[in-house]
Amino acid sequence: MALPNSLFYTIFFILFSSIPIAHNMYLSPSPAPNPAYDDNDSIGPTVFDVTSFGAIGDCATDDTSAFKMAWDVACMSTGSKSALLLVPYTFCFLVKPTTFNGPCRTQLVLQIDGFILSPDGPGSWPSNYQRQWMMFYRVNGLSIQGSGVINGRGQKWWNLPCKPHKGINGTTQPGPCDSPVTIRVFQSSKVRIQGLNFMNSAQFHVRFDNCSDVVVDSVTIKAPASSPNTDGIHIENTHNVQIHNSVISNGDDCISIGGGCFNVDIQNVTCGPSHGISIGSLGLHNSQAYVSNITVTNSTIWNSDNGVRIKTWQGGSGSVSRIVFSNILMVNVRNPIMIDQYYCQTNNCANQTSAVIIRDVLYANIKGTYDLRSPPMHFGCSDSVPCTNLRLADVDLFPSKGQHLENPFCWNAYGSTQITVPPVYCLLDAPPDF
Repeated sequence: MALPNSLFYTIFFILFSSIPIAHNMYLSPSPAPNPAYDDNDSIGPTVFDVTSFGAIGDCATDDTSAFKMAWDVACMSTGSKSALLLVPYTFCFLVKPTTFNGPCRTQLVLQIDGFILSPDGPGSWPSNYQRQWMMFYRVNGLSIQGSGVINGRGQKWWNLPCKPHKGINGTTQPGPCDSPVTIRVFQSSKVRIQGLNFMNSAQFHVRFDNCSDVVVDSVTIKAPASSPNTDGIHIENTHNVQIHNSVISNGDDCISIGGGCFNVDIQNVTCGPSHGISIGSLGLHNSQAYVSNITVTNSTIWNSDNGVRIKTWQGGSGSVSRIVFSNILMVNVRNPIMIDQYYCQTNNCANQTSAVIIRDVLYANIKGTYDLRSPPMHFGCSDSVPCTNLRLADVDLFPSKGQHLENPFCWNAYGSTQITVPPVYCLLDAPPDF
């Protein structure tokens, strides 16, 4: 049973009415972009509508089986170069944890124009779920697109006793703590996610593991600033990635880049409130991690705990290199520029001698305001493995209130500066021999 058009649009407007006017393209369903990787398909894709496979779409009936059946049939179809799996607008589908398996015989487009809801909280989930809501496994040539909403209904997960609470004592308690990722793409290539609206994931909203040739474009991700571990987009062991033209506000990193990632291009992202855009954390439990060729440009970070950050644990190994942060506007950000090689989530992390090497990082044309609770620039590098070739040019950061300029913080950090406000006198000139 479809929702009445007037009710559908009312719900949509309420959910996303606080998105800035410049992004009002998300406030109503619109024609989707052409299916990815299918420019030469003159016949057009074969359409598989989930309602034709028994999906009800009333927000209450379990439509998981219908989605799985539609996926399996579309994935195995051979009638044209691509298949389009349609989740139509004015419907609201309840889908339980499931895996959409590949490889497929055709390029597949998952067109989401309606609502997709997860089960409501831990008590409604099956006991054997694998820490993700919807997983796409070994699918090559996949486009997930549309104007619809994917709602992780994470509120009850955020309130588990094990989660970091923001109360007076900030305490947590032991107990089950595994929370599901909304969409996980695993061991796949040529994947595009475009135009969708994600909200209130229990944990990460979108995660890519062991993937290549990934495009995320024109998505909106929205969760409360107090929601724990609700990273917008996380990538791990993934390369050749483009994240463009998106708006993310959440309770953790807008974008987080884990180990094994290289050739990542982030452009025109509006981030905040959030924890900023982060490389890491890397090196947990003395692990090895390599990250290289990461570019973040033409973006805005506002009302966030951090701006652009590299964070590593003591005891790790590997390297972070060839990183560019440029043309970034900071608005009331607590730590606009940060390298933290002493990252620790408790108060009792032991000092260790090994560390992930950080070198060849450029900060260029970064301007805006910072929260006076922290220095505008923080380069906290390892005692035993210094940061080298840190370059700053045209960095202007002023306090959001008052006129007093806080001095940057440096520890075992080597590099050069050109025209920075405030001046970074603490950066060491000569690289060490080691």
